Amino acid sequence: MVSPEIEQVTTGSKGIFRRIISRIRTLPTGSIIILVLVLCGAILAPLIAPAPPAKIDIRHSLRPPIWEDEGVPGHPLGTDDLGRDILSRMLYGARISLLVSICAIAISGSLGTLLGLLAGYFGGWYDSIIMRVTDTFLSIPFMLMALAIVGVLGPSLTNIIVVLGITNWAKYARMVRGETLSVRELDYVRLAEVAGCSHWRTSLYHILPNVANSLIILATLDLGRVIIMESAMSFLGLGVQPPNISWGLMVAEGRKYLSVAWWYVTFPGVAIALTVLGGNLLGDYLRDILDPGFRKA
Repeated sequence: MVSPEIEQVTTGSKGIFRRIISRIRTLPTGSIIILVLVLCGAILAPLIAPAPPAKIDIRHSLRPPIWEDEGVPGHPLGTDDLGRDILSRMLYGARISLLVSICAIAISGSLGTLLGLLAGYFGGWYDSIIMRVTDTFLSIPFMLMALAIVGVLGPSLTNIIVVLGITNWAKYARMVRGETLSVRELDYVRLAEVAGCSHWRTSLYHILPNVANSLIILATLDLGRVIIMESAMSFLGLGVQPPNISWGLMVAEGRKYLSVAWWYVTFPGVAIALTVLGGNLLGDYLRDILDPGFRKA
């Protein structure tokens, strides 16, 4: 006969196991697989790329994927107008696209978080000035502002990262400011202030961890948006410049050959769409898990 203590432990273990299985079933498996494949392809590009991305072979220019009649062995997804391997350029292009997105989000997230904490915690004229500047940035179309700044600075990899970073901070600042206004009124924040903690220590150690969940959600959802912006600017010739490679630049180069070489534009376009979809689905999942309101629902 099983003792009540053992039965209680067994029942509790089964409940934990069921919760773990239930949580695993709700994981956005498709989005995780997409993002992991893109990340692994970018990291392992020198090892798995069929050919150097800049290698020119005019004899094999505009060859279709390998499963079509005129496909060439060694070029699984075909070649471009200069005979360069499409798959290799996509793998190396993933590096640039992810680098631009991650760096731009890091810049905008850091700047927006700092200004949001400053406005929400200190209030007063700090809040008034920062929020008026934030409203100004939010009122200007993001694409128009980015194009204007890049037009002045000139197109380059560094400039596109800086531009996407400094033009995208406003929504982070507004979100962090709103979270800070609610968190600063909680008892443990007041106790920290009474205990003699400085304003910056209170902000960084007691308030910032409580807005981190919202920051993670916003940054994840922003990943796809920044990739689209970088691709659009590269398509217009104001983003990444040769010899660097990005998916948007590949689409821009291949649009002239769309009627005769569908693969030139299709594969980079599909890569952009799937990566954006994966980022959005992962962001939705993190919102459901980390946001108390959605988690309760």
